[in-house]
Amino acid sequence: MPELEDSARAAVFLDAARRVIGIEADALAQLGAGLDDSFAEAVELMLAVQGRVIIVGMGKSGHIARKIAATLASTGTPAQFVHPSEASHGDLGMLTRADVVMVLSNSGETPELADVIAYTRRFNIPMIGVASRAESTLIKQSDVRIVLPRAEEACGTGVVPTSSTTMTLALGDALAVALMEHRQFTPEHFRDFHPGGKLGAQLSRVSDLMHSGAALPLIGMDTPMGDALLEISQKGFGVVGVTDVEGRLAGIITDGDLRRHMDGLLSRTAKDVMTRAPSTLTPEALAEEAVAVMNARKITCLFVVDPTGNGAPDGLLHIHDCLRVGLG
Repeated sequence: MPELEDSARAAVFLDAARRVIGIEADALAQLGAGLDDSFAEAVELMLAVQGRVIIVGMGKSGHIARKIAATLASTGTPAQFVHPSEASHGDLGMLTRADVVMVLSNSGETPELADVIAYTRRFNIPMIGVASRAESTLIKQSDVRIVLPRAEEACGTGVVPTSSTTMTLALGDALAVALMEHRQFTPEHFRDFHPGGKLGAQLSRVSDLMHSGAALPLIGMDTPMGDALLEISQKGFGVVGVTDVEGRLAGIITDGDLRRHMDGLLSRTAKDVMTRAPSTLTPEALAEEAVAVMNARKITCLFVVDPTGNGAPDGLLHIHDCLRVGLG
């Protein structure tokens, strides 16, 4: 029956997937167990580099090289991918004596790498070689030699780069994390290199998104409620902050406060209607924390107060500002 055929096909596909993942997991275990002082030497070279870490690879190794370069660059290690074929046609000029070059090749004999290898040797540019054959030209010519385990490729034929590229990618991640930890690289540092996208939004600070200056809806404690309503309407946040005689945030007036004091509202002043000691944020707080507070309290905005100042409001963060950058 078709249902049985579909079920059987699904089982075959799942078996293949689990087999591939198992083979590659075993390759990663071999990689971890086989790492030696050459890994530490590579990290030391990258830490000491005055220029950039140049990552070079051809074919599938080139795709991995691009990812490693991107990971290093976003985690505090200046890095750049250079295509070996383009290098032979002028891009060798991107390499300087201040750089470190890391060359990736499973076989260590990729012909397109010859000019890059020769250039680093000619100008004494430190080179880290990554390959699976210790006797290969790349490994023999390298200053730091990282030899990958001769693990089984997951394709079953041994010709499609699978386990080998997975190991190289993991090696690049290991180098990046080792460098990060030594440099005490923080999420705040990462945000400086990665301001866009969902991750950038999660690491945005309140100060990056808040409204300030003339945009703030503020009144004094003795302000008549008629004027308070006008300020709420003009500023458009649905809330107004109430400051004391010293300019400190003493309270806020929200839609809920207006409803609770509807009887005789216009005969009252701000201090009669406001909610005292409202929740506030600091400018350095993460915007993601602000969203959590607003969701928990079922409110739409929070005033921002700098704790190093006199308690005066510095800004206002609205939930719409957070939604606009992908939070919420």
